[in-house]
Parts: sequence; structure tokens; C-alpha cells
Amino acid sequence: MRTVISSIESEYRRYHRLGEESVRQLDAEALVLRPPGDGNSVAALVWHIAGNLRSRFTDFLTTDGEKPWRDRESEFAARAVSPAEVRAKWEDGWGVLFRTLGTLSDADLARTVVIRGQSVSVLEALHRSMAHASYHVGQIVFLARSLRGDRWEWLSIPPGKSDEYNRNPREKV
Repeated sequence: MRTVISSIESEYRRYHRLGEESVRQLDAEALVLRPPGDGNSVAALVWHIAGNLRSRFTDFLTTDGEKPWRDRESEFAARAVSPAEVRAKWEDGWGVLFRTLGTLSDADLARTVVIRGQSVSVLEALHRSMAHASYHVGQIVFLARSLRGDRWEWLSIPPGKSDEYNRNPREKV
């Protein structure tokens, strides 16, 4: 049975879409622009999310989620990359997650996995991962919206459109 896993996967897909649609709205210059105060660029956040997802969900049930090949510090480095490279990195990380989720059943939720030497249930690992991904996707959405200004294409119900949406709901947001 996959009732809980399917629900978790659906939420991950929602965050994947929010990040993807935000990244799509940015040009190469905006993707690598660092906000004031030593903040992370959208590209750095994409590299970090992808690195985290690849590490955590490669051999998810059998190896520590913090892989020795992951270089977390380099994920935050400034980089000159094209929009195509950012999209490819984004899909790489999320692809590992979605392939792994496709192999899990609700019975796996009580199993134990290891992350940085700490044993946690699969359910806890999935919740922690989703919270981490949603936190950083929120940063991407905020940065992209700030950079686009009045050219921003809304990802949910635009301001002033709640009544219109409620009269004719098109999709779950």
C-alpha cells in the first residue's frame, strides 16, 4: 500500500513545481545574483537542494544519507551557470528523490535509515527532507519574485483574485 508515501510524494512534487516555475522566470544573470548580506543566489540554492537530495536518496535504505562524495560546502559557491545548467541540476536532484520514492511502500515507513550517523525512521527522514526542501524552495520563490518585480508570474492565487478563484477553483495550490 502507498497511501502515505503517495501523499508525501505529492507534496514533494508541489515544491518541485514551485521551484521549477520560479527558476523558469529568471535569466542567467538573475540566477547567479547574490542578495545583500551574503545571501545565497538561486543557483546556489538549486545546487544545495540537488546535492542534498542526491546524497540523501541515493541508496536511501542501505547507506548513510550523507555520502562521502558530497561536497556540501561547494554547493554554496558562486558560479557562472546557464539557465539550462540550473534546470539540469534541479532535475538531477529531484529525479533521484522521485525514483527512490517510487520504490517505497507505506510498510517502509517504520524502517530505519541513517543520516550523518544518526538512526531515524524512514518517516522521520522523509519529513525532515521535505521540511528542508520546502524551506529552500521558499527562498527560491522569494528571491525570484523579488528579482522579477511586476513581471512576476504568480504561482498561486494572485493578490486580489481570491474571490474569483473561489468561484471557479482550477487547481489545488
